[in-house]
Amino acid sequence: MQRGHSLIRPAQRHIRSCVMAKRLASTFFLLALVVGLPTMTTGGSSFDYGDALDQSLLFFEAQRSGKLPGDQRVKWRADSGLRDGFLQGVDLVGGYYDAGDHVKFGLPMAFSVTILSWAAVDFSEEIISANQMANTLWAIRWGTDYFLKAHTQPNLLWAQVGDGASDHYCWERAEDMTTPRTAYKLDSNNPGSDLAGETAASLAAASLAFKPYNSSYSHRLLAHAEQLFTFADTFRGLYDDSIPGSSQFYASSGFEDELLWAAAWLYRATQKDYYLQYVVKNAASMGGTGWAVREFSWDNKYAGVQILLSKVLLEGRDAVYASTLKQYQAKADFFACSCLQKNDGYNVALTRGGLVYVREWNNMQYASSAAFLLAIYSEYLSSAKAVLNCPDGLMKPQDLLNFAKSQADYILGKNPKSMSYLVGYGANYPTHVHHRGASIPPISILHNVVGCVEGFDAWYNRPQANPNVINGALVGGPNSQDDFTDDRSNYEQTEPTLSGTAPVIGLFAKLSSSNTISGLYQQQDALPLKTSAVPVEFLHSITSTWSSEGVTYYRHRVLVKNTSEMPIADLKLKIENLTGLLYGLNPTREKGIYETPQWLRVLKPGSEFPVIYIQGGPQAKISVASYN
Repeated sequence: MQRGHSLIRPAQRHIRSCVMAKRLASTFFLLALVVGLPTMTTGGSSFDYGDALDQSLLFFEAQRSGKLPGDQRVKWRADSGLRDGFLQGVDLVGGYYDAGDHVKFGLPMAFSVTILSWAAVDFSEEIISANQMANTLWAIRWGTDYFLKAHTQPNLLWAQVGDGASDHYCWERAEDMTTPRTAYKLDSNNPGSDLAGETAASLAAASLAFKPYNSSYSHRLLAHAEQLFTFADTFRGLYDDSIPGSSQFYASSGFEDELLWAAAWLYRATQKDYYLQYVVKNAASMGGTGWAVREFSWDNKYAGVQILLSKVLLEGRDAVYASTLKQYQAKADFFACSCLQKNDGYNVALTRGGLVYVREWNNMQYASSAAFLLAIYSEYLSSAKAVLNCPDGLMKPQDLLNFAKSQADYILGKNPKSMSYLVGYGANYPTHVHHRGASIPPISILHNVVGCVEGFDAWYNRPQANPNVINGALVGGPNSQDDFTDDRSNYEQTEPTLSGTAPVIGLFAKLSSSNTISGLYQQQDALPLKTSAVPVEFLHSITSTWSSEGVTYYRHRVLVKNTSEMPIADLKLKIENLTGLLYGLNPTREKGIYETPQWLRVLKPGSEFPVIYIQGGPQAKISVASYN
């Protein structure tokens, strides 16, 4: 059976809502190093999934709330919501605007961060190869930094900022907001197991994403995740019963799936038997082995739980729980088989053009989520050398990935309208997106404040295209007949959401054939990045930092290692963007090319040597120029 519902909208409102932003100021820079990684391809296609991935990550920058960083790529956005939480005496600056409005809804925001983190963990090689790990981790961190600030006490979570009703009566830029920024909290007297559970899941998943790069931040995320899970499980209730008005926009149909979801992620992040016992003990009572679903969304996590726990079974661990885990996998198979139309008639509905169709309102979010989940399950089955046993036949892991690809291709233009539903991708995409910020010129051009009602008169009802292109926004998409109307007032089809866009990050990364690499997120623990083509490995870390005359300087330490079984002679390295002092290498006559010292002209198998450089600003990029 299937549960879930569409987003509910009062008839008198002009605009819908949803909210979320991305990336908080961090004390560390991005790292970049590598010599290309192996390429992963999934079959021929005319679509540039790498470009689609880059566009999608831009959407998260467009949705940022708070003080924007200096490297903000979406230039038509500016600082906003800088007093969020002020009246309640708490710092709630940051987070994401979820859709075309300016409320920060905790439940879809946390779900989006969970999905981003899942992609960063299970498709890490693909994201790195696509040169997008830095942007992906920053997208995650803009959310997780906000969650950390919102979790001020073990049993207290600030769950929402802004009022949906008053927000939707105004059409104005985030930078001009005049609507109330009331903050709402969950505590022991006002529980919200669904929202607290999803936030716990997002922090646990994010701790895995950051673990190879920033172990201290990873530990901090995990500590909050465990506290939030205890809070969610101890004080049970629906968040929209505790927060007035939230059910009009993101009504929750239950919290049991979020508790199982959070426990599954915490087990993966901690390997503590307690969390595995929790999902086993509560498998039937909370619906984990009872719900056979045909959707995966911000509200319904069962399919995600079932596939996440199928991984545990497929890896052959924890045999004592195998019987229950097999029940979880049976439901995971139901979801996958129904998407593949191999479920004895109990299938997911598809449009004539082949798009997953679940609901009229913002249906594309269900298609993107289903595609991402099948790409994940394909990975798990492939790693275990397993197949999918559907009522209508055996399906190989590649069949699941092929279906995921069909949804990605539909999104990017292989559809009856020949339209890209990812804004900014291709030549034909929606230009009247239902989004306040995109529909009004930025304050850098239109310097005067755009008032609440003025926005409707001057910009919402304007027939021309939006002045700002909100790149990477996945709009709500076509109806059951593959029809789409590009109209700003058609919010069911033209409004984008983070919960709809988040799944395509991992999906496009998986499908991408890009093999470029740079811009890795700053790590505190060295991260090895290997290549089969060049037998050299770089392990980059920052060992100290200081400021002088307003400039922050970093001491970079790079270990250069021979990963082959043969000696490497006359190794020369290419260093780009070097502005400071360099130690451990000698310059050559060729600009930007450096060679090893005389005593290191032969690098033995497995041996390594350090290179040190000091500079302010972005790090240098190091690669192999030549060797014998």
